[in-house]
Amino acid sequence: MRPIVPLAGAILLAIGIAAQPVQRRTTWTPLFNGKDLTGWTPKIKGLPLGQDPKRTFRVENGVLKVSYSAYDQFDGAFGHLYYRRKLSRYAIRTVYRFVGEQCPGGPGWAFRNSGIMLHCQPPATMRVDQDFPVSIEAQLLGGDGRGERPTANVCTPGTNIVMDGKLITQHCSNSRSKTYHGDQWVTAEIEVHGGGRIVHRINGEDVLEYEQPQLDPTDADAARLVRANKLLLEEGYIALQAESHPVEFKSVELRMLR
Repeated sequence: MRPIVPLAGAILLAIGIAAQPVQRRTTWTPLFNGKDLTGWTPKIKGLPLGQDPKRTFRVENGVLKVSYSAYDQFDGAFGHLYYRRKLSRYAIRTVYRFVGEQCPGGPGWAFRNSGIMLHCQPPATMRVDQDFPVSIEAQLLGGDGRGERPTANVCTPGTNIVMDGKLITQHCSNSRSKTYHGDQWVTAEIEVHGGGRIVHRINGEDVLEYEQPQLDPTDADAARLVRANKLLLEEGYIALQAESHPVEFKSVELRMLR
């Protein structure tokens, strides 16, 4: 059970999976109705799937929000809001912003930190006390008003990726994006080509690219998902992340790729 290395990328190119240009549909479909969380299911650490008694995820005034107004302390309650469909070749686009103050007790690294989780494990397979789904994370970060802090980075809970022909096993890799301070709205788009190329865009600009998302067999949660020694992730669920800082999603849209 070996990780997929650049040779595998060459094989994919040879059979035309990654090399062929992809024709895209021109329409975007909203993934939430602006009224409630129909089609979405929360998973909060320490609680069974579907339970979110503090309404961490909610829709108010047409905006999907991560809110900690009902929390006294964060207490490690990492949350993920799963969309109902499994997806493979698609683009997801959201307009987001960070607002307010971080929930008391949230870790320092989670300040103005959220994410779009790609190729997630099925929500029903997450342990009750699991922090994050096995997935590829398009990490969304807000600036602190001082230094540089790019957004649309990639993090890999239970996974690895290939970038510039090399297997990347470090947890996070930064994008080339600008830093967005304050409460300004930012448009993030992630284009996912199954087990091939993944591109991150911020406000229409390409800021990061990698390929061959794959399970990390050294991670206990990922190891449980390996079937027939296959590591390459070609499909999975998407989820929005709650890591202790309030964030708002003005829109979340999907475009299927052919």
